Amino acid sequence: MNMSQKHQETALSRCPGCQEPLEPGDLFCGACGYDLSAVPEPPQDHPTIAIAVPAGKTAPGGGFGPAPGTTAPGAGHVPGSAPGAERSAPPPADGAQGVRFDGPDASGDFELAAPAAPAEAAPDPRTSPDPTLTPSAGTKVCVACRAGRVDNDGYCENCGHAQPRERDHMEQELESVAAVSDRGLRHHRNEDSFAVSTTALPDGSPAVVAIVCDGVSSASRPDEASAAAAHTANEALLESLPRGTHPQQAMHEAIVAAAESVNRLAQDPGQAQEHDPHRHQNAPACTLVGAIMASGLLVVGWVGDSRVYWVPADRSSPPARLTEDDSWAAQMVAAGLMNEAEAYADERAHAITGWLGADAYELEPHTASFKPDRPGLVVVCTDGLWNYAESAAEMAAAVPEDAYERPLRGAQVLVGHALDGGGHDNVTVALVPFAVAPQGAGSA
Repeated sequence: MNMSQKHQETALSRCPGCQEPLEPGDLFCGACGYDLSAVPEPPQDHPTIAIAVPAGKTAPGGGFGPAPGTTAPGAGHVPGSAPGAERSAPPPADGAQGVRFDGPDASGDFELAAPAAPAEAAPDPRTSPDPTLTPSAGTKVCVACRAGRVDNDGYCENCGHAQPRERDHMEQELESVAAVSDRGLRHHRNEDSFAVSTTALPDGSPAVVAIVCDGVSSASRPDEASAAAAHTANEALLESLPRGTHPQQAMHEAIVAAAESVNRLAQDPGQAQEHDPHRHQNAPACTLVGAIMASGLLVVGWVGDSRVYWVPADRSSPPARLTEDDSWAAQMVAAGLMNEAEAYADERAHAITGWLGADAYELEPHTASFKPDRPGLVVVCTDGLWNYAESAAEMAAAVPEDAYERPLRGAQVLVGHALDGGGHDNVTVALVPFAVAPQGAGSA
């Protein structure tokens, strides 16, 4: 995130430090923290320095030095070190250094120069840490230099290396539900969040919960919004379901509670406040989608454009999408102004019309209840996944055959499907296998 820096464009497509993809206007690499405004100019094309040596002597093997304008192997930036750290090329095994004689009066002959005194290399901060920065016991240590203390912004105070964020990739598996979230290939941070849990109803039967939230990138602190909403909705359900609240009512109340938790963020500037004076500070916001499996019922609830899909265990049965987006495209289709293909091809398609946040027009939680008559898999996901498998048939095709028995692996495969497709957004998916007793009732 730019911190009080004037916006500038960069022609780089990849970070010079870690080769991560960059986006136009990036001032720092989101993966390693490389300062892109300080990328060095390409080396000047200087000819080899001419020196006067006695004629008639040559070096063994022809004695060709480095090509004009090039640097000896091993010279230059040390991978993984702080910008500007250099090292010199190692001398030949015999300690001599060959220099090509290319002066205007050169005869083509040259001799080996006397070995020069080795220059004292600049200390590598990874191996020579500042004693004042050495972390004390129990302090988080840099993963790069293994010596420096990590500051509150996630950078090493010794070598400057950006530390991996815990939320860049998250996985969780319980007995009957699994979820995976990934930063994707283009975003600098993961603004998605999820919560999965299990509890028991008053009669002792199990209830399974999956909540997935997607931070609104155009708002401030979207990562905090999604985390707050997912945590609050999950806690609300774990409190209400064991008391006997009907799952559909419990879902509605959980979404309202989640919205209130996101609203409170707007009253607190927080530690991760954006400092770009040119950026409009919208209130923190996110979308939410959730599913509850309890007493033979499948209850879904949502606000925004994250989705729930139903994929039958028997792939000969048709899959289905169980939610309707709060988006511009969905409104155009519902109003009969466009068909679905036309609406989702429009650049305004993903403009959401419903979200959780203090600046939301009006909170309208959607809930629906289903009673499947056959086993299947419930797919709860953000648009970072369904952008690459939009229709129910496409989503079912992307779900591996063994996902019903191995939901964590199934979620990992689905995240991989999005990354293989381009990974333009954060990707989060939770899978809930839905079991049905042999004498299961018909659909409701």
